[in-house]
Amino acid sequence: MREHMTYDFHTFDNPADPTFNNLLGINNSGLIAGFYGSGDAGHPNQGYLLTTSGTFEAVDFPGVPQTQLTGLNDKGIAVGYFYPTNNGVPVDNQFGFYEKHGVFTAVNNPNTPTHPNAGVLIENQLLGVNDHNIAVGFYNDAFGNSHGYTYNINSGKFSADINDPFAVSTVAAAINNKGTVAGFYTDSAGVTHGFLEDHFVFKTVDAPGATTTELLGVNDHGIAVGEDIVNGVTHGIIYDANTGTFTTLDDPNAAGSTVFNGINDKGEIVGFYADAAGHTNGLLAVPNDDDKSVDDFHHHATHFSGWALDV
Repeated sequence: MREHMTYDFHTFDNPADPTFNNLLGINNSGLIAGFYGSGDAGHPNQGYLLTTSGTFEAVDFPGVPQTQLTGLNDKGIAVGYFYPTNNGVPVDNQFGFYEKHGVFTAVNNPNTPTHPNAGVLIENQLLGVNDHNIAVGFYNDAFGNSHGYTYNINSGKFSADINDPFAVSTVAAAINNKGTVAGFYTDSAGVTHGFLEDHFVFKTVDAPGATTTELLGVNDHGIAVGEDIVNGVTHGIIYDANTGTFTTLDDPNAAGSTVFNGINDKGEIVGFYADAAGHTNGLLAVPNDDDKSVDDFHHHATHFSGWALDV
């Protein structure tokens, strides 16, 4: 990552609940997928799309109390997961879905157990989707360990499990148009590492000095984003797979953790941060590149000028 790259940070919180927002995916048109609500009992997750005009459009799986919208592509498809209950995060089961033109389709890996071991939730999530309509996600087995997979929306077929060879548990979190999957795995010692996977060839990605690394988004230029934990503090990270270099960034309004969840091909990043009031806020980080033309810079400034609630 070039040292001169800087970012303008913007905060976006749905007016329906300014205390808890996550922005999780952004496509090349600047459309953002996210949700509000902590998921605690009585405080359900509610999915939405944030448009470039600054409007929040509800996207909720029909007939259920909770939805997280986690990713979207440039072809009009969004993915996420829903909960049939709102009794609290530790007890609410989760089921994947995709949405296309207002039609919702449940997607659950057939390996997901319907009756896991005592104390283990049913968990199946779709977290990202590329322009070939290949979605990526994970399910938990009966013991609570995660296994990644891809799902072909066009054919309805699931891939074999995506399990990092060093993993006890693997989460596949994002996929680009080249088929590269970004995610994270936990090893037998309980340490969490980021990874990039291409045709079942895995590369471990550990941020320098971090005790935990997770990759949560990846674009077509080989730039991945996520989080790391250094000295007990969570930071947003950008990883350039072409050079093997990391950039660590915190939202300037953060008083706690910063997490980067998604990145598009323009380098625009979405995620969330914790503030001094204990609220979780959605963030958008827009790159300022010294090598870009003045016209490109003004394009970014104009494109997002109506969005910023807090800078």
